[in-house]
Amino acid sequence: MQVAVLLAASSAILAVSGSQVAAQQQRVEYDISFPNAGVHEGHVVATFTGVPRGRTLHVRMSKSSPGRYAVASFAKNVYDVVATDGKGKALTAGRPDSHGWDIAGHDGTVRVEYTVWGDRIDGTYLSIDHTHAHMNMPATFMWARGLENAPVGLTIHPQPGWSVATQLEKTKDSTRFTAPNLQYFFDSPTEVGPVTWRTWTGTHAGKTSTWRMAVHHLGTEAQVDTFTTMARAIVAEEVAMWGEPAGYDHGTYTFIADYVPWATGDGMEHRNSTFISRGGDLSDNARRMSALGTLSHEFFHSWNMERLRSKELEPFDFDHEDMSNALWFGEGFTQYYGDLFIRRAGFRTDSQYVARLGASVIGTIMSPARQHGSPIDMSRQAIFFDGGSFLDATIQSNIFISYYQWGAVVAAGLDLALRSRFHSSLDEYMRLLWRDFGSHQSRALVPERPYTVTDLRNELARLTKDEAFATEFFRRYVEGREVPDFAALLAPAGYSMVRESVARPYLGASLDNDSLGVFINWSAGNGSAFAAGLASGDIVTSIDGERAASIDGLNAIIAKHKVGDVVKVNLLQKGHIPGTVDMKLVGMNAMKVVPFENAGMPVTDAIRAFRRDWLGSKVVH
Repeated sequence: MQVAVLLAASSAILAVSGSQVAAQQQRVEYDISFPNAGVHEGHVVATFTGVPRGRTLHVRMSKSSPGRYAVASFAKNVYDVVATDGKGKALTAGRPDSHGWDIAGHDGTVRVEYTVWGDRIDGTYLSIDHTHAHMNMPATFMWARGLENAPVGLTIHPQPGWSVATQLEKTKDSTRFTAPNLQYFFDSPTEVGPVTWRTWTGTHAGKTSTWRMAVHHLGTEAQVDTFTTMARAIVAEEVAMWGEPAGYDHGTYTFIADYVPWATGDGMEHRNSTFISRGGDLSDNARRMSALGTLSHEFFHSWNMERLRSKELEPFDFDHEDMSNALWFGEGFTQYYGDLFIRRAGFRTDSQYVARLGASVIGTIMSPARQHGSPIDMSRQAIFFDGGSFLDATIQSNIFISYYQWGAVVAAGLDLALRSRFHSSLDEYMRLLWRDFGSHQSRALVPERPYTVTDLRNELARLTKDEAFATEFFRRYVEGREVPDFAALLAPAGYSMVRESVARPYLGASLDNDSLGVFINWSAGNGSAFAAGLASGDIVTSIDGERAASIDGLNAIIAKHKVGDVVKVNLLQKGHIPGTVDMKLVGMNAMKVVPFENAGMPVTDAIRAFRRDWLGSKVVH
């Protein structure tokens, strides 16, 4: 029995060793060129080596992409697929499903050649034209089951005047790049084009980090210089808050930016880089500020989301939508900080910042969607509303609050509560999470540890040494549907949240002017219109016999009444069927955030110190 066990163990060792050798021999090589860039086509050759003979290789185009939680279905833009083996023999590429190809009869090497089309500049898709190639990897390249852990090489054939911006590791050949595996490769967006470069470095704890701006734009060098100066200030504030850079795999972080008129506004985080896009240029401060907001948000993700990661997103699944309970934290807390760093860097005043925060808080308080779910519930709905596309209409406006917005409100409430009750801050909470779950320099040999929502609550209890507070905060504001008491929380900072004592009639509808009256796009579940059965497609022609010729006219009629009045609404339902409904006017108390200075209230030294600690720069000059 003992001999048999030893022999079995030896056989197992040999089998494992053999499989390791096979795995080491496996490799994926991609080659991409752009002979028809003007019509948005790329030509790709994917070579898979070390495929076990006799086994059918299944290659796929992804259905989803890192940082985007809904299904994208990239296979729709792939065509003219041809497969051969290592000797050039033609192979049949069967199509078992809409996103995959089965290839058998190979000699251990499978070479797949295809055309891929793309014409959308954002964080998710592929864009190829005569000016550049903007490549999100899952939208561009096939992958093979069983070779997910194989090393990856990419050879790019740029057109004259084009250079390459990517987080992939560069080789001696300036057009060839490598990645350790598929997950890393697909997390490495790449821009190929007339890129304008700006670079700077910083040293922390004896380790040098490099940051690069790689900008495809139609503006001037001076515009890039101005924007880079702004970006450097944001980077400095974020590094100061965390206490160190995120620890980039090759020491470099790259902002890959497309600021051209035909781009779609977007940002997408990646481990050592980010894709940023915006329609237009950097020619004036308003446009630069808009672009800076995206940059600030995405750079914060190099810590929060890329290294501090929800367990539900590990590893990313390219075949399905990726649902997480914690996007209120991963995206929402990032949203809070993205805006806060713009204030800390000096690009907004205290009052400008708090006014923006107040608008998010009030919008969340007033949203009818809160009665349908919590921040956790909204996180789960990302698979539908974060880039999801449907032919049928949805009731999104009534059942969904963006986890960006609601998460930012939760973050603000927690930050202010920690500052006023515990002489702590959200900064300290994030740094504690970073020490325990991230991969900062002091524990560089320890891999990142994905967190759960329970972990986030336990870390709050650890910070505050008050488990009851942490449990109650999560119960009410994360798992529940309440909003923190910002009237009390903002007071130490010298801001009043004012709610009008008298409610005003609240129609609660998104409106457009129409030649026949006022068109209803959608009605809010907590408004007068929804309760009366007025919905998308209806046109209000008159109220109590008074013609509603415009939005302003309709609002003026409503303003003549008081809450509780019942008015008769004449309308064209779905644009042509005449109808009349009775509408009871429900009330809404208007809210706003007012600085103490504007309300004639004293601003004490304690208030100034609170504001400075919350909103002031953390960079040591």
